[in-house]
Amino acid sequence: MPHLRLIYASRPFGFDPGTLNGILMDARRCNVRDDITGALIARADLYLQLLEGPQGRVEACYDRILRDDRHIEIRQLVRRYSDDRLFPGWAMRDDPARSWMWTRDEVAAGAIENASESEIEAVFVRVWREAQN
Repeated sequence: MPHLRLIYASRPFGFDPGTLNGILMDARRCNVRDDITGALIARADLYLQLLEGPQGRVEACYDRILRDDRHIEIRQLVRRYSDDRLFPGWAMRDDPARSWMWTRDEVAAGAIENASESEIEAVFVRVWREAQN
């Protein structure tokens, strides 16, 4: 049965290591319970997260994310179905934003909003590939 893959971006509100650790602990606990896997790329100006799993559970998770006050300007970038998970072994992979990603200036200028769905997914494919090494 196909899984829903949802990718969203948001802007952190009060980003610091404690906030990020809280987000990751909550995500991992809930995602194991809900059969959701994925990855979170986090830095002071950007959260970019991929969620994948059963449609209803991913949608419920995203609804909780929309109400979470630890970030603002939440926008869905990709929503599609896939027979395979990109991060099957990760309740929530934490990955720092890499230098090959968009710069802060590019993000502020709308790089994410202007990126295609395939460009957004390619970021997570690259994170997955790096994790394999």
